[in-house]
Amino acid sequence: MRFDPEEFKKKSREHFERAWHEGPSVLTPPAFSDRYPRRSYHRAAAHPICEMVNRLRETYLSLGFTEACNPVIIDELDVYRQFGPEASAVLDRVFYLGGLDRPNQGIGREELEGISRITGKAVESSAEERLREILQQYKKSAIDGDDLIHATSEALGIDDGQTVEIYEKVFSAFRDLVPRSSRSTLRSHMTSGWFLTLSAVWEKSPLPLKLFSVDRCFRREQEEGPTRLMSYHSASCVIAGEDVTNEEGKAVSQALLSAFGYTDFRFRPDEKRSKYYMPDSQTEVYARHPVHDWVEVATFGMYSPSALGEYGIGIPVMNLGLGVERLAMIAYNSQDIRQLTYPQFYPQPLTDFEIARAVFLREEPVSTEGRVLALAIARTARDHAAEMGPCAFVAYEGLLHGAEIRVTVEEQESGARLCGPACLNEVFVHQGSVLGVPDTPQWAVVRKEGIPAGISYLDAVSALAASRIEAAARCREGTHVQVKMAKLPSDVNLRIAEYAMRFVTDQKKKVDVRGPVFLSVRSEVPERGA
Repeated sequence: MRFDPEEFKKKSREHFERAWHEGPSVLTPPAFSDRYPRRSYHRAAAHPICEMVNRLRETYLSLGFTEACNPVIIDELDVYRQFGPEASAVLDRVFYLGGLDRPNQGIGREELEGISRITGKAVESSAEERLREILQQYKKSAIDGDDLIHATSEALGIDDGQTVEIYEKVFSAFRDLVPRSSRSTLRSHMTSGWFLTLSAVWEKSPLPLKLFSVDRCFRREQEEGPTRLMSYHSASCVIAGEDVTNEEGKAVSQALLSAFGYTDFRFRPDEKRSKYYMPDSQTEVYARHPVHDWVEVATFGMYSPSALGEYGIGIPVMNLGLGVERLAMIAYNSQDIRQLTYPQFYPQPLTDFEIARAVFLREEPVSTEGRVLALAIARTARDHAAEMGPCAFVAYEGLLHGAEIRVTVEEQESGARLCGPACLNEVFVHQGSVLGVPDTPQWAVVRKEGIPAGISYLDAVSALAASRIEAAARCREGTHVQVKMAKLPSDVNLRIAEYAMRFVTDQKKKVDVRGPVFLSVRSEVPERGA
């Protein structure tokens, strides 16, 4: 909701009038603390991909599907069983898992001398023998890698830092390790996991089976681009039963995608024809969205009996899958999946509203009385702004932190107004620039089109004065706060959050709060009996 400065002023005046007559013990003005937060708070937001995953999960559950977790690590042999002759081409797109062999590190004179140079002492025979046992146990996997450093440190009686240096500089077998690939892969299609899951449950569960999984898949693309990532989410389901046909795929497509605002559907044969699908069953789903017109959103088909036979599955299975990122790109009107998935690496421009939200006070009073005092200073200065000096007007008399104080807004110079011309300037953000502007025709466009930060120079300086007076009152002392010519935001008690300031400077915009403020506030603690 856009901040209304006039509404704030109205509420502040009403509260001040109440405080003026009833004393500073009234409730803290909520508008004051809300308007001047000590930090810039942001509303928590869900990640668009995670949000889409949750919506798909809820939709599948509402359609009567049971959620399953499919294996992520798939043996190379299973890829051949599922894809047949096509497996060689498919394996070109998968990630193989690799690991480090456990080295056979010996302990000879060279190693013992290296250890002595690092520790500054000779290796005793008992420690040497224990070290040999540790390295042998590690080679045989009797000791985990997480425990190796600590066990070595205990054996040699040294700290972990020296042990790490020994493994880095002395034990060459550890230093020269290189990864070796296994025959295990990361799944590139959810189908790889479905065959394993179905083979385990189809004879042990009531039919038909209706299962879904929304999870990550991994594909070794040549390069990532606007529509491709090496790690993506697949929203996949299977229906397995005696009477299951491809018509199930059409029904599930319509029911699933209707929840996302799609209205009309078209089904076209998919020319890719994956080998794990029955011939002529692989179908692309095109749906019409009120905003995005016709888009391809899903694929379904019947699993090949030969592929099912490899796993002993003796019932027809329909599989449907869609890319979560693809659906999210349409929903969020994104042209680049990389920016949608990893926004932290593609900073988005800040709006004027977001910049305005990042402008707040450097100092402000913390007590109820101090906040009422700030309002009193601002009211007094505003009411007598045009008075000529020398002059002084009492803004507040009363207790503050147990001290009886008297606060005046003053101008000691003859012929000068109580408040300078810029005192009533207000902070606006316009086209990425932070500007302090008066209410004059010259700045009418900025005030009309810009976003108000909700802070005037007078309000900010009044808060500064009240904060300093509050601190002095704790020590039973008076103080004098004066702001003359403003050049920087700090001169008028303003601070712009670092992230917003960086954006303003990176975009070659400006922060201009210059102006003659010339506001002087004095507090006094009268002597007892005076």
